Amino acid sequence: MNLWGFIDPRLLLDVLFASSLGFLLFSRVNEPRTLWLLRGYLFLVSLAWFVQRFANLPITSKLVDALVLACSLSLAILWQGELRRLMELLGTGRLAVLVGKPQNEFRANESTIAHLSEASGRLSQSRRGALVVVDMGSDLRPEDFLYPGVPIDAQLSTELLLSLFASDTPLHDGAVLVKGNRIVSAGVILPLSRQGISRYGTRHLAALGITERFDRCICVVVSEETGTLSLASQGRLERPITSSRLLDLLKELIGSSIGTSGTKAMSTSGSNTSKSIVAPLVTKSHSSSNFGSNSSNNETLP
Repeated sequence: MNLWGFIDPRLLLDVLFASSLGFLLFSRVNEPRTLWLLRGYLFLVSLAWFVQRFANLPITSKLVDALVLACSLSLAILWQGELRRLMELLGTGRLAVLVGKPQNEFRANESTIAHLSEASGRLSQSRRGALVVVDMGSDLRPEDFLYPGVPIDAQLSTELLLSLFASDTPLHDGAVLVKGNRIVSAGVILPLSRQGISRYGTRHLAALGITERFDRCICVVVSEETGTLSLASQGRLERPITSSRLLDLLKELIGSSIGTSGTKAMSTSGSNTSKSIVAPLVTKSHSSSNFGSNSSNNETLP
């Protein structure tokens, strides 16, 4: 008896492609609420497919199809940033970023982390505003920014970072883009976040804006008014932090697991510090009320 005669090859390909797509989606989702939404949506899609294929229930099939359509529109609104990023990656052919495999240029080492933390600490002590974007695998391109800045392409060092953010230089207002152990460009203008406009200054909004759009990049922010250190990852802001705390976070986020979720590292290690850290701006949490009580954080770029 030939077993393959009873199996439809198209059905096998359908199941294979659907399973691959589902695995890719679930591997890219790290936030629990987003994972729940995705599971519910896929359950509705599976239910609609089952009813249409195996059950002769025309009214139920129409109702389920309408429900799937409504959920699809809702998710398109909720995930418009992620869907836009997906289309950008597909259009530019950057599939390595899509499957989560960062290239060698995004590999950082211990000296990179040390230079970042030391420069941030010294900038904080002198109250010199700074914004450093660390690309850990998002493969940021000039078209991803409002202004791509001035190409630098130099080895990362503490002295170079301090020079770029000197108040008498023309590049100190923008951000510095770091990939691996090299500074790619300076004076970069980032897209601003639409959340917390009345609470945060321009640098913090820029850090939140770029990390909301790209999940494999982080931003180190130094407030020009207060010298407060902050770290943004996946649209979340941890502040205020000390230089030693920043060093620990950088080791967890880019030192040991390049290209993995920054939210997990920030949430697990954040329990040892003050309660005014890591609050999602897109949802309300119990810790979100503590942000505005620490200091006056509404600085703007000069």
